[in-house]
Amino acid sequence: MQRAKQHQLERVITLFPWIAIIDAFQHWIYSHPGHTNEERTAAWVQILNNFDDGVTDYSGLETYRANAWLRQLHLFEVPFYYIEYGIAQLGAIGLWMQYKNNPEAAIENYCNALQLGATKTLPELYRAAGLEFDFSPEKIKVLMDFVKQELDACASLA
Repeated sequence: MQRAKQHQLERVITLFPWIAIIDAFQHWIYSHPGHTNEERTAAWVQILNNFDDGVTDYSGLETYRANAWLRQLHLFEVPFYYIEYGIAQLGAIGLWMQYKNNPEAAIENYCNALQLGATKTLPELYRAAGLEFDFSPEKIKVLMDFVKQELDACASLA
């Protein structure tokens, strides 16, 4: 179970940059409707490079990287929807933080939000869950620090 938890936490950390990359690429695509294949590839590679960690060596993978956007079906099936996975994941992490501090209140907040179903806006649902609808760098850092703390705790048990 610890290994599965550790894997999920590692995935959370890598998911957010990918979501940002896909979202940036979609914005580029739709703001450049007459683009060529070459321009699209160049834009994709530039966006990837903007998110480069400066540590990973991608030598020899240039062709794969230039076409990596093709693996994201959301680009074809449900444009601009992928960002919602990030919003949902950030909410889940926030609720998990709540639970670690006060399990009863977190469950009550979660049930409050669920009862509203699709009758309220997303910021209102977050509020009902005791969460801030805030995706500022400062807020995301708090959430990612929490994930790192949990990941470190998993690693120490392995």
